[in-house]
Amino acid sequence: MIVDAVAAEWRKLCSIRSTSWILAVTAAFTGFTVLLAIQMAQVWDGLSADRREDFLLRPLQELSTWVASLCLAVLGALSVTSEYRTGMIRATLTVLPRRSALLPAKAVVVGAVALLAGEAATVGSFLGTRLVIGDRPFPDQHASLVHDLPGFLVEGTAVPLFALLGLALGVLLRSTAGTLVSVVFLWHVLPLLVFHLPPPWNERAGSVMPGGLPAQMAGLGANNSIYGDLLSPGAATGLLLAYALVPLGLAALVLTRRDA
Repeated sequence: MIVDAVAAEWRKLCSIRSTSWILAVTAAFTGFTVLLAIQMAQVWDGLSADRREDFLLRPLQELSTWVASLCLAVLGALSVTSEYRTGMIRATLTVLPRRSALLPAKAVVVGAVALLAGEAATVGSFLGTRLVIGDRPFPDQHASLVHDLPGFLVEGTAVPLFALLGLALGVLLRSTAGTLVSVVFLWHVLPLLVFHLPPPWNERAGSVMPGGLPAQMAGLGANNSIYGDLLSPGAATGLLLAYALVPLGLAALVLTRRDA
């Protein structure tokens, strides 16, 4: 039953026109990040030695992950709100009367797509920018590719987190607009509000924001970031899983008890 449900959800996700557009935007922004790296390399060449010491590349490398998180959160939301909007959810529940299997199937498909897209965007941005800068000694790029790559792979785990949040909120709210507003608030607005809290509360609250957890899991720190870095890798991993699983659990409970 679960395997059939996953296969059905995969076909439905592929049939949604927005899926191709969202993945295309994610890929295009990764390419845009590489273009920005070319511009930064040209700027670097014209700087004095003193100014080069403060010219960092890492914030640029993380842009693709940041944007991919929003894009795949939109995909997660549309994977369910589109069914509520068109009424297809009734047909889905008729074919799959066991509602307890529907949300896990959607979560597997959405999470897998988001993980692959997120890692592709993260690694593509990282490798592309490193290729562009060549042997320019940016102060935050001294480590080898082998040393830095695992950290960026871990950062890519933020993308499926936001995708699953979008999916869970879509089930709870049943509204595309309401879900997307909620996702954007959690993705960017809330961290900005937290960032402007007085110290030390800004760093304490910033450390538990969803977008700041992958960097802490990888031990990359939060320099030049709106997030904090007070959590250990283990604590950050546990909280990241809670952000994904708790909303999904609540959504599963609501889905089994609420009429379509």
